[in-house]
Amino acid sequence: MQIAFAPDELRTVLQPLRVQGGTTEIIRGIAALGEAVPGDLSFLSNPKYRPDVPGSKASVVLLPESYQGEPGPNQMYLRVANTSVAVAQLCTRLEQAMWPRPEAGVHPSAVVDPAAVVAATATIGPLCVVEAGAKIGERCYLQAQNFIGRGARVGDDCWLMAGSLVATECVLGDRVRLQPGAIVGADGFGYDFLQGKHVKIPQVGTVVLGDDVEIGANTTLDRARFSSTYIGEGSKLDNLVQVGHNVKMGKHCLIVSQAGIAGSTTLADYVVLGGQVGVAGHLELGKGVQVGAQAGINTSWPAGTTLRGTPAMPYMDEQRITVLRNRLPDLFKRVAELEKKLG
Repeated sequence: MQIAFAPDELRTVLQPLRVQGGTTEIIRGIAALGEAVPGDLSFLSNPKYRPDVPGSKASVVLLPESYQGEPGPNQMYLRVANTSVAVAQLCTRLEQAMWPRPEAGVHPSAVVDPAAVVAATATIGPLCVVEAGAKIGERCYLQAQNFIGRGARVGDDCWLMAGSLVATECVLGDRVRLQPGAIVGADGFGYDFLQGKHVKIPQVGTVVLGDDVEIGANTTLDRARFSSTYIGEGSKLDNLVQVGHNVKMGKHCLIVSQAGIAGSTTLADYVVLGGQVGVAGHLELGKGVQVGAQAGINTSWPAGTTLRGTPAMPYMDEQRITVLRNRLPDLFKRVAELEKKLG
């Protein structure tokens, strides 16, 4: 997308702690330090890229106060408290330009049941379906092809991107964001084996999302067998995550792509699951548990534990086992040599 920020506008938006140098360039892009050209903005957030700063051709560079150095000709350094947050502030402006909020109202191609309640400030986009008894809150934006099931509730200031779905009786808090293809309220995966057949167990519960939750593209949250599957306030789920029925997730959890959480498991506040982590059912992960990518969790763990590996174990224990495992070929060779010497 074409962008244009004058240096003075950047200072107004970002409110830097300190400004070094100056530039006459209009900022037209955001790029990595080593790839930036004049007219780009860049930033240093990871210390490993610190050597790239002096040679960067970016016209504006966002830097922490701890960085020692001076800008080049026609270059401006903006010292900020947190470079990643500063870039996010700038990208918020860009996002507003990329997806401007349309006027409130219902698109002619949308189907809204007369028994649904849609706030006057909400926007219902093309080909959306809102069933009877559903409630859409103030300033919500249903982008396109969204389905809101019977009796579902969508809080204020929610943004449902194209193709996302909120099934019957499910509830979204305020400021929830669903990325394209997110499914809230598919049936839980439950069957009984009777007389040689898998017989479906009805899934009659709901899914409830707290305020400020974000659900990634093609992520699925299964409705509970009874009661509710719950995602706590401020939790963020990446793309392609599977959450089973009756899972209870606390506040401000981070669940990375392709993780799967089996039914009736409880995650306390601030739990972090890396990519492709698998969590078995009916377990409890305490507050602040962190799990490395591709780990397999098959037992409960207390608050503050850091885990990795399959089956998962405390980080340092698994690290030691990894080191020893890598030495196994040499160990077997030494054993073979000893056996040969001993006859």
